[in-house]
Amino acid sequence: MATKIPEAGHVIKYSYLWWNEHRKGRVEGLKDRPCSVLLNQKSEQGKTTLYVLPITHTPPINPEFGIEIPSRTKQRLGLDEQRSWVITTEFNKFTWPGYDIRRLDTGLFSYGVLPEKLIKEIIKSVQFHAKNHKSNPVVRDD
Repeated sequence: MATKIPEAGHVIKYSYLWWNEHRKGRVEGLKDRPCSVLLNQKSEQGKTTLYVLPITHTPPINPEFGIEIPSRTKQRLGLDEQRSWVITTEFNKFTWPGYDIRRLDTGLFSYGVLPEKLIKEIIKSVQFHAKNHKSNPVVRDD
């Protein structure tokens, strides 16, 4: 299984469970997708919790709910050429390595890292939504 723990800004392949799917009782994501690591936290017991944000081709319903990934960044990461957004209004939380991470065709778990400026923009947006909309993670450790 994975040994190196991804940090903020790493893009991993993950079976993301959307909040609306979770609310309807689903426990598994419908498909594997790139996700941006928001944060990793190490507990006193030595376990690491990851918070990941979904990356989607579907534009957010409100432009403030997501951050578009520049095409050059997508190309560098080896993602497709379609426009994509990191959604900043919801996220999954799980103990690393978890059951839902997926290995890429290269055998790695990470496509690479987003640019620092983009990471800061994403974190700022997530903090804004958490503060103003009380967004909650979907906990995937059950």
